[in-house]
Amino acid sequence: MQRRTLLLGLSTAALLAACGGGDSAGGKFRRYNGPRVTQIQVFKGERKMYLLSGPKVIKKYKIGLGGNPTGPKRFEGDGKTPEGYYLISHRNPNSAYHLSLGISYPNEQDVAFAESQGKRPGGDIFIHGQAGKNRGRGKDWTAGCIAVTDDEIEEIYSMITPGTGIWIFP
Repeated sequence: MQRRTLLLGLSTAALLAACGGGDSAGGKFRRYNGPRVTQIQVFKGERKMYLLSGPKVIKKYKIGLGGNPTGPKRFEGDGKTPEGYYLISHRNPNSAYHLSLGISYPNEQDVAFAESQGKRPGGDIFIHGQAGKNRGRGKDWTAGCIAVTDDEIEEIYSMITPGTGIWIFP
């Protein structure tokens, strides 16, 4: 009887592990049941990102930025992280950086400024993880994105939906 109970318990655990609470890529997709995140605020100079629900900060993260972080992103390849108000445009479950959330850079003003200078504004700006391979590269190693740890992007990815506003401050 004990053997049958043990086998039944192990079978149930195996079934739950195979199809519940995670994905086939190692469980990087989490569930979030807390308050809705209504806004993201990034303070580049402090290397901090805050997730807010209304006026209340519900999570805080240390971040890495582009390799040339001072000042707003203006042109493709400048290594800067944008400044201003944007939206989370989409979720990328197949990111080269574990998971990522797209930021709606460039906006119309960004494009107009770059074109007035005869340059391209760049794009593909994300909040993303490290995918292991970028650990130890220093605090500002991206091409202009906002980086957190893989564990943190799993949490953030579960909390944020496309259309969420993001303020990026100097």
